[in-house]
Parts: sequence; structure tokens; C-alpha cells
Amino acid sequence: MSTPLPGQSVRGSKTGKPIMALLDLLGRTWSLGIIWNLSNQVLTFRELQSLCDGISPTLLNTRLKELRVTNIIEKTGKGYALTAIGEKLLLLIYPMGDWATMWRDHLIALKGSSNDG
Repeated sequence: MSTPLPGQSVRGSKTGKPIMALLDLLGRTWSLGIIWNLSNQVLTFRELQSLCDGISPTLLNTRLKELRVTNIIEKTGKGYALTAIGEKLLLLIYPMGDWATMWRDHLIALKGSSNDG
């Protein structure tokens, strides 16, 4: 599977639209986890592997390569870090965390109300 890039056919879309390439990239196993773990810190390969509990070295290496090719992360002398554009992506992910918390609370409330009857 090749790295999803804007302007190319990607999993689920042949249009080449940038949003479809992004969704393909972020939908790959561990992509979001790697981005999340790099928020506000530089991590070595081993540190990332430890934080991404259960990821194989081969899969981690593949995801790091994809995220580097797409300029979301970079390798520095101290390890892996988000690029400036990767930081901007992270700013879009934070509100999804807020939404997810609201969604959880909503589902808990629904479950609680279904037990009342």
C-alpha cells in the first residue's frame, strides 16, 4: 500500500481530493496514535514503540516513513517530532477529543435513561 498523497487515488477514493488522502493516512493503524504521542515532545523510535503499546517495529517503521513522506513528522537529532504542518493538524485533532468526551457522556446518559423504564 503506497503512502496516500493529495492528487492520487487513495483507499476509498479515486478523486485525488486532499481530504480523502488525509482520511486514508489518518485511518491507518497507529497513524493518529503516533501523531498524538508526538504532541509537545520529541521521541525516539523505542520511546514511540513503548507508548504505542503492541505496535510491531515493522509497522511503526512503515507509519513513521509515511508520516515523514507526507511532512507531518520529521526526524531530528533527538528523535521524531511533529513538523509545523503536523502541529496544525494536531490543533484540528484536539477538538475531536472534546467531541469524543461529549459523545461518551451522551451515550452514558442514553444508557442510563434506558435503564429507568
